[in-house]
Amino acid sequence: MMPKVSDIKLPAGCRTLPGGFWSAVDVWTHKPHVVNKRLCGVKETERTDVDAEDLRLLLHDPVSDLSHDVLSFLTCRTSTVHTHQDHKPWSSTVRTFIPKGNTSGTELHKEVVLRDIARQQVSFLPLEEDAEGRVSLKKGNIYQIQLCSQDGEEWSLELHVLTPDAWFSDGVAYPKLPWLSSNLLPKLVRWAAECKSSEFKSTLSLLPVEKYGLVYQQLKDKYKAMVKVWPEVTDPEKFVYEDVAIATYLLVLWAEERDEKGLTGRQSFVDLGCGNGLLVHILTNEGHPGKGIDVRRRKIWDMYGPQTVLEEKAITPSDSCLFPGTDWLIGNHSDELTPWIPVIAARSSYSCRYFVLPCCFFDFYGKYQRRQCKKPQYKEYIDFITEVSQVSGFNTEEDCLRIPSTKRVCLVGKFRCYPLSDEAEAERRRAHYIQSRQTTPEFTVQCSDIGNDGHCRHGTAGSDRTTESSWGAGFQPRDRTEIVRNCAALPRALVDGVVLQVANALLGLAVDDGGGPSSDWNGGGSLSVSEVAGLLEKKTLQLLKKECGGLQTLLKNNHQVFRVEGGRVYVRDWRDRKSSRADTKRKPVAPGALKTRPCWFHEHHPQGCPLQAEHCDFAHGPDDLRPSTRPLKKLKNDAV
Repeated sequence: MMPKVSDIKLPAGCRTLPGGFWSAVDVWTHKPHVVNKRLCGVKETERTDVDAEDLRLLLHDPVSDLSHDVLSFLTCRTSTVHTHQDHKPWSSTVRTFIPKGNTSGTELHKEVVLRDIARQQVSFLPLEEDAEGRVSLKKGNIYQIQLCSQDGEEWSLELHVLTPDAWFSDGVAYPKLPWLSSNLLPKLVRWAAECKSSEFKSTLSLLPVEKYGLVYQQLKDKYKAMVKVWPEVTDPEKFVYEDVAIATYLLVLWAEERDEKGLTGRQSFVDLGCGNGLLVHILTNEGHPGKGIDVRRRKIWDMYGPQTVLEEKAITPSDSCLFPGTDWLIGNHSDELTPWIPVIAARSSYSCRYFVLPCCFFDFYGKYQRRQCKKPQYKEYIDFITEVSQVSGFNTEEDCLRIPSTKRVCLVGKFRCYPLSDEAEAERRRAHYIQSRQTTPEFTVQCSDIGNDGHCRHGTAGSDRTTESSWGAGFQPRDRTEIVRNCAALPRALVDGVVLQVANALLGLAVDDGGGPSSDWNGGGSLSVSEVAGLLEKKTLQLLKKECGGLQTLLKNNHQVFRVEGGRVYVRDWRDRKSSRADTKRKPVAPGALKTRPCWFHEHHPQGCPLQAEHCDFAHGPDDLRPSTRPLKKLKNDAV
C-alpha cells in the first residue's frame, strides 16, 4: 500500500457522487489556476485510452524499477464497487503548465494525467526534459486522488503520494506537498459536493492561454501606475486591472486574426460607450488606431493626452452612427447600446467585426423583459444578444474573460454567415427582427440603404440620401448629465424623518436574540424591509422608488443607525463591531473622519449611546464635534 498523505470525508448524504468527483477533477485538470494563483492556465493534448505498454511510451520510460513502482502505484488499490477488466484501463492527457507572466525560453513543466474510472481515481505523473530535449518521467511529485466509499454511503477523498520524501516544489507549477492537503483537497471536496456545471464556456477558450498570460503581465506592469492617480470615484484596483485584462484579450485576439488572415497593419477600432476611456488608451498605446465615444465626459480623459481620441456625444443607432472604415466595434459594458452593436457592425460594412461584453440587461428600446424564467437571467440575456448577432449575420463565438466581475461572458463576431451578394436579404432580416422587438407602434424600422450590388451605403461619401433612415427611431440614449439616485440627493428632513420613524418602531419591539449583546440597553427587535415599507406614507415610498435600491439603500446609507442583513433591519449596536459579515470586511475608519458627525444614539435613543464618548466614533454633543481633516476632493467624491 502506497503512503496516504491525507483524507477528507464528504458531507453525509451527498447525492452528487461519483459524478461530482469527476466534475471536480476536471476543474483541477483543466483550470488549475482557480486554485493555484501563480498559474495562468494549462495546455492539454487530446484524451486517449492507454494500457501499461502505452503508458511506458507516454512516459518515455523503458522497463525499469521506476516504471514498475509507478504501475504498482496505479493498480495497488482495488475499487470496492468495480473490478478492473478494461483492456486499456486509463484515459490519458498531457498538460503543460503556463505560469503567470511566463516569458519565452522559460522552462514549462509537463504532467501526465491518468483517469481511472473503474477505480475512481486520478493520478498525476510529472515529466522532465533534459538539455538535449529528451523527455522522461520525473522521480518526485507523483500523486493520486481517489474517491473511496463504504457501502456506497460514506464517501471520502484520499490523497496518496508515491515518494513523499522526493517531493520538490518550484513555487509555481508544483506547490509544497502540505498545500495539496490543506488547499487542494478541501476545494475538490467542495466542488464534488456541489457538482456545479457552468452554462458558459471555460475562460479564454478562443485564445492561446500562454500568449494571453505573457501579454497580460506586460500590460499590468506597464499600466499599474494608473491605480495611484485614478481620479474617478470608482475603485481603481478593479477598473484598471479589468480594463487591462479586456485589452489583453483584444490584443491577443487581433494578433491571432492577423496571423490567420496574413494582415500586416493593426486593426482599427471604435469603443462605443467607452466610459473612463482606459481601454481606448491602452489599445491606442499598443499601436491600434481608434477612438472612444461616450455620452458623458469623465475627469480621467484629460490625463491621457492627445493621442487617445475620446469624443463626448450621444450615440443613436442611425445612418450617421455607422463606421464603414472601422475594423472592430467594441461594446465594453455598453448598457443600452449592447444589442445594437452587432447591428451597427453589420450595417457599417461587410468586413466590420465586433466584440461585446454585456452587463446590464437592455433590449433595443428599453429594459430587457424576461421570457424564460427557468433560465438564469444572465444566461437568458447572453442568449438574446447571441440571437441578435446571428440574425445580424454573424457566426457568433462565445468566451469567458478573466476579469474581477460576475459579468464575464463576451460575444465575438468575426465572420459573416452569408456571402456579400446576399447583403440586401440579410438587411431585410435585420430590419424585420428589430421591428419585431418594438413595443411602441408609432415607430417603423426601415431597411438600411442597400445598393444594387449588395453593398451597404451607410455613411459613405457621395451618398445621395437627403434624409436619415429612422431604423433607430424610438431608441433612448442616456442623459448627458448623470442623475444621482443613491438617496444622497433626497431632502435631509425626509431622510431624518424616515430614520427616526423606523428606529422608534424597532426599539418598540421585543428584543431580538440576534440583535446584539444582551444588556439593559434596548437594542430593539427586527423587521423585514417590506415590513418597514409598510410603516411609511405612500408619498414617501413613491419618492424612494425613484432612487436606486429605494428604501434599502436609504437604510444602508444610515449605517450608523441600522444594520441590514438577510433582508431584515436591526438597530446597530456599536459594542458588537463584528455583528455581520459586511462589518468584518469594512475598512477601519480613518482618524481624520472620527467625531466629525453627531452620534445619533446620543441624541435620539431613550438610553443614549451604549458607548462612552471616548470610545464612540461619533460626537457626543457640540463640544465633542471636530472639523473633518479629509481632503475636499475626497468629500466631494463621497457625496457622489
